[in-house]
Amino acid sequence: MSWYENAIIYHIYPIGFCGAPKFNEGGEPVRRLEKVLEWIPHLKEMNVDAVYFGPVFESVEHGYDTIDYKMIDRRLGDNAMFKHICDQLHENGIRVILDGVFNHVGRKFWAFTDIQEKGQNSPYCGWFQNLNFGGQSPCGDPFWYEGWNGHYNLVKLNLQNPDVCNYLLDAVGYWMDEFKIDGIRFDAADCIDFNFWRTIRSFCKSRNPEFWLMGEIIHGDYNRWANPEMLDSVTNYECYKGIWSSHNDRNFFEIDYSINRQSGAGGGIYRNIDLYTFVDNHDVNRLASTVTDQRYLPSCYTLMYTMPGIPSIYYGSEYGVQGRKENNSDDNLRPCLDLGQMQSENTALYAHIVKLGRIYKAYPALRTGGYRTVIIRNRQMIYAKELNGQTVYVALNIDDQPCDLQFGTHYGALVDVMNGGSVHVDNGNAFVHMEPFSTMIIVHDDIVNVEPEPKAAPVQTPREVAEGQRYRHFKGGEYTVLAVAKHTETQEEMVVYKSDATGDVWVRPKSMFLDKKGDTDRFTKIG
Repeated sequence: MSWYENAIIYHIYPIGFCGAPKFNEGGEPVRRLEKVLEWIPHLKEMNVDAVYFGPVFESVEHGYDTIDYKMIDRRLGDNAMFKHICDQLHENGIRVILDGVFNHVGRKFWAFTDIQEKGQNSPYCGWFQNLNFGGQSPCGDPFWYEGWNGHYNLVKLNLQNPDVCNYLLDAVGYWMDEFKIDGIRFDAADCIDFNFWRTIRSFCKSRNPEFWLMGEIIHGDYNRWANPEMLDSVTNYECYKGIWSSHNDRNFFEIDYSINRQSGAGGGIYRNIDLYTFVDNHDVNRLASTVTDQRYLPSCYTLMYTMPGIPSIYYGSEYGVQGRKENNSDDNLRPCLDLGQMQSENTALYAHIVKLGRIYKAYPALRTGGYRTVIIRNRQMIYAKELNGQTVYVALNIDDQPCDLQFGTHYGALVDVMNGGSVHVDNGNAFVHMEPFSTMIIVHDDIVNVEPEPKAAPVQTPREVAEGQRYRHFKGGEYTVLAVAKHTETQEEMVVYKSDATGDVWVRPKSMFLDKKGDTDRFTKIG
């Protein structure tokens, strides 16, 4: 079984996340993306297995208009910085997925500017779809070319040209070899030639059989793209819509029909595919701005985590951050967020999602088990996830009234692991009482809420600070201790240390340097 079949993914749109300028004006790189290092404890608390970074390659504006496939966008930083980020994420057990925009490039892409300069003498005239010199482009070029979806700032590549394919494969190999990335999400996958998918699959899997290939597909039969010859997974837009729509319409029959059609025990058409499941992303309105009642949010996420597929959280939505498209702009969907400020937002939703992550990791049936409808009503549903003799029941109530439900079970005892309460079972029947707008995950053995056996306190040995030694801050930054000094007035011992990333020099009391943040050392010696 591959890692991504059991994964929780966190999706970041880097240019927005970092508050980068809207347009790339050149200049020296600014290491804004290092901000993600401060989020590592947050990601680990949510049991995140992989970060999917939206476009990070050098681009003109929004990242989907690539200039250079082997360079980190200077608004985000540089390649050395990003390699450090990848290393830190990997050290913390978090994989890295990049956004591969291989259908089109920006107008400043080097091969396109060569044609603008040399005209028909450029060796790259065959690199772009339907490029010809029989007319003028809408942008004023003395030639015509095909823009993606009618957008002429996005120049469509000719992926039937072997030189183009080899160029893109070389770029993918660079990120795999130098940065050890673990997967790629392919933008506009439905617009790309099937032979390209076969080629890129062979290329990537030969380097790393565990490399994940996921495509953006909005409409159509997902089997056309996700199959043993092409991609591992695609975006599940059918159930994305079904999740929020079934809540807004108070009609669980909608999402239950879609899940059964895709993955049901009766022979779902996508039962052999682990689809990428989400409730919002960088292209659609935030879930908290889509549902008609904020009390639906926990139910939406419970459904997303427990239905068949690979669950994904879009940055900030774990705190109920809102955002809508306005005036044909996606900017509101892609904000710069401060983790400290977010933590004062919908803390109950965040706690719910953290709990879902723990439960998801605890029960294999939730991750890869088969789906079976147990009870379906407009405002309530119960379904089972089953794998290798393990059955987990998921119950949802989106009514503003409590309800009582009953279903048959082979277990003699059950517990609601979401809330920690027992479920009455009598003679093969489970009796469930649900409060308004509530969710339950019902299991036979509660391995999530059990307190661990107390351990004898370890013998504490005094910690010291070593000059010249490197330390890692609990937020991820790495530093070298320059000296241990004394305050001239108070004689308090102080630690003088330098950031390995920026060279900035800092000082703080030794007692604070050696203290803890919760159960974690503020600074941990490296090596």
